[in-house]
Amino acid sequence: MRRDVEFQSGGDIVRGWLYTPDRGDGPFPTIVMAGGWCYVKELVQPHYAEMYANAGLAALLFDYRNFGSSDGARRQHIDPNMQLADYRNAISFAETLDEVDAERIGVWGLSYSGGHALILGATDPRVKCVASQIPVIDGYRNMRRVHGTVGFRKFQELLLEDRRRRFATGEDGFLPHAAPDPLTEISTWPFAETYSTFVELKAAEAPAYENRSTIESAELLMSYSVDPFLPRLLDVPTLVVVAEEDDLTLWIRDRGLRAHSDRQEAPGRDRQLDAHDAVQRPLAAAPGGAGGDRVVRRASGRARARKRGMTTSRRPTAASATKGGRG
Repeated sequence: MRRDVEFQSGGDIVRGWLYTPDRGDGPFPTIVMAGGWCYVKELVQPHYAEMYANAGLAALLFDYRNFGSSDGARRQHIDPNMQLADYRNAISFAETLDEVDAERIGVWGLSYSGGHALILGATDPRVKCVASQIPVIDGYRNMRRVHGTVGFRKFQELLLEDRRRRFATGEDGFLPHAAPDPLTEISTWPFAETYSTFVELKAAEAPAYENRSTIESAELLMSYSVDPFLPRLLDVPTLVVVAEEDDLTLWIRDRGLRAHSDRQEAPGRDRQLDAHDAVQRPLAAAPGGAGGDRVVRRASGRARARKRGMTTSRRPTAASATKGGRG
């Protein structure tokens, strides 16, 4: 069952949907969820919410401020700190609902919000478990690598020009989420397959999606990193789903390179990745490409999840990542 809900966040009204199981009596363990770059709540996420409801959990899915059905004067502006605040306010709202077991709340995120979910698991003690799909881990490193040397120069020039223009006029500039020809048009995520995938999704299920963000959104992305928070996830059961050979969000490659660097620089000290990976095993690989049609599932903390009461009498099923773009 699904019903419309709304709550306050930063003085604006955030709107979303609450999914609850058709069978069983509440209150239910609940997953709070929101989307990635330029996402609206209709994009992909309802499939996951329905999966949770079928498994006996409730799911609270919402549009961030400035997107979709939610209020916010600065449309299509992505501020990760505002989005994290929206998540926290969604959790606070969920705690007030009769359908929700306030002692059993988890968070789910995809791509950009996959990073948000990790941060929330590390910083909000109300979060009892985390599910993070193809997370953005480090915005600067991600942009530096996906744009390439020459493309990144142009990307940086665009950000600087926009900053100067905003200072002079107070008006936002915009750039595409993705473009059909990344070689001729600068976008945040320069992949033709991302563009075509979201065109299809907009037509099929998410007409409110817009293929653009403020340029400042990309500037804020360049300062985004989950690294300082990862060691604090050690006692929070965490599921990370990554795509093998992912060359968009670069999760595996980025973490692996830094792990190798750490080993070379300080082989005797405890490393952040070692500590984080201790609760992230085993890792099962499945063949698949950057499109994300198949996924690598990294399951962790199952025993702790049961101990902390996040499981139900019905066994949850795993959902695969949707095909196509990231962000």
